[in-house]
Amino acid sequence: MIYREVGYNSVEKKKFLFKTLTIGEGGAGKTSLLRRYVEGKFNDSTVLTVGVDFYIKELDFESKAECTLQLWDFSGQIRFRHLLGNYVMGARAALLLVDLTRMPEMEELVEWVNIVRTHDPVLPILLIGTKADLKDLIAVDDGFMLNVMNTFNMAGYIKVSAKTGHNVNKVFKVIAKKLMNQNKY
Repeated sequence: MIYREVGYNSVEKKKFLFKTLTIGEGGAGKTSLLRRYVEGKFNDSTVLTVGVDFYIKELDFESKAECTLQLWDFSGQIRFRHLLGNYVMGARAALLLVDLTRMPEMEELVEWVNIVRTHDPVLPILLIGTKADLKDLIAVDDGFMLNVMNTFNMAGYIKVSAKTGHNVNKVFKVIAKKLMNQNKY
């Protein structure tokens, strides 16, 4: 889609819409990350996501294009996992969140990667280490996370804190830039 800005100098801007999945085990901080990014708020008492929830965020990309991220917040609970395969179609990227205060099982990571890459075996996945503000409780080191990133050929690794806002915007700038570059905006 192309539209014209009204003004003295007419400029065409391309518009892009990217379906981006947010995945990870229950309690990893998916909803908290998305709320911090989209609404600028953090809530200690986030309730369990049932199935899938959605958020939308529009970005002006280097004043040349508009990028809309359609953010799908997948439930991390096992009882909803059988539904998720139906929702991944059309996804352009995924964020895999890992709670840095709990050592993840490799089987769980493999399952998440397989779910989101069902229809696209090279779907870009950005690995996100959450709850980085809980320094005294960190159980997962950078070496482990970098190994996961390399094993699954992921687009990168970023540590964040939805509570403090640390690196939250960076996550979405990185994924938006990757998507925009793939589309040669």
